[in-house]
Amino acid sequence: MVRITVRVQPRSSRDQVVGFRGDVLQLRVTAPPVDGKASQAIVVLLAETLGVSKSCVRIVRGHASRDKTVEVDSLSTEDVRVKFSDYGP
Repeated sequence: MVRITVRVQPRSSRDQVVGFRGDVLQLRVTAPPVDGKASQAIVVLLAETLGVSKSCVRIVRGHASRDKTVEVDSLSTEDVRVKFSDYGP
């Protein structure tokens, strides 16, 4: 299991992984930050990008915040860094 700190930009023009800035993963989602829709979009985006099921991705902190802590089962920190190495600067 790995924990990732993410910063989310809701109501973006598209769902996308921007990449890491330092230790924080930048994400953009089209969903608004209402009724947990942005959080659901984050789980779907991360699951698809990392190639794991949605049940393996959990938001453990920051449900109502732009800054969140996400746990991903069945992957290591190195696996996550490799999967996201093509994104960002």
